[in-house]
Amino acid sequence: MERRTFLKGSAGAAAAFTLAGCLGGGGSGSETITIGSDIPYRPFEYETTEGELVGFDVDIAQAVFTDELGYEHEFQKTSFDSIIPSLNNGNFRVIMSAMTITEDRAEQIDFSDPYFTAYQTVIVLNESDISSKEDLQGVTVGVQKGTTGESAAASLKEEFGGDLTIQSYDQVTGAFDALRNNQVSAVVNDNTVNAEFVEQSDNVRFLEGAGAAEEQGSENAPPYLTLTVEEYGIGFRKDDDDLREEVNGALQTIRDNGTYDEIYSEYFSG
Repeated sequence: MERRTFLKGSAGAAAAFTLAGCLGGGGSGSETITIGSDIPYRPFEYETTEGELVGFDVDIAQAVFTDELGYEHEFQKTSFDSIIPSLNNGNFRVIMSAMTITEDRAEQIDFSDPYFTAYQTVIVLNESDISSKEDLQGVTVGVQKGTTGESAAASLKEEFGGDLTIQSYDQVTGAFDALRNNQVSAVVNDNTVNAEFVEQSDNVRFLEGAGAAEEQGSENAPPYLTLTVEEYGIGFRKDDDDLREEVNGALQTIRDNGTYDEIYSEYFSG
């Protein structure tokens, strides 16, 4: 059978993207789960040049909501800094947008079990004189609004006694463009998204150094500076316990049957 992933625009206009696969699971196939997501955020959710919605979160959503639980699902674009109020206002059913589980967010919404480990990292231009975390003192860093990258930069600013300027952008692509154009000296953001940008650029590198991953004794610490260690979760309204429990069961199933590892290997190495 044909698998369909839908992307719903912020104004309510829907565009359909057809992907290979089949509908499975034992849930209510007539019910559609609408997923709020900040797009683009490569490699988690982004559109190809042909307009197809793809990414790690997109494939995990297919595996969880459709293949395991039997629901139809569609993605709805929304800005990250307003995504939690939009969920609680009923604009969509769940959040799936590379969202880190934090105490502040958990006061407003509930989360699934963690489904991804991430780190806040720093990238700079190759020709930059910045070679350590301490060299960031006094510079301007770019971040995305409402993210834990913005929070990590704020913690750095506090560590530096206020001697750090933070420039926040609506989307992470704005921060990347600012780095290219020398409008900021560095970008603080999730490691996998930074890695995608580094791979596509010939003049950008990770800032190296030991950091939070080593401090926590992580066996899989990345070979660059990590400011935080974080876990992503799927977000739910506080009154949506039944769906959250279904999703937790499906997440465990795709880990047990190897589907998660297959999807992971498509987007990440190691």
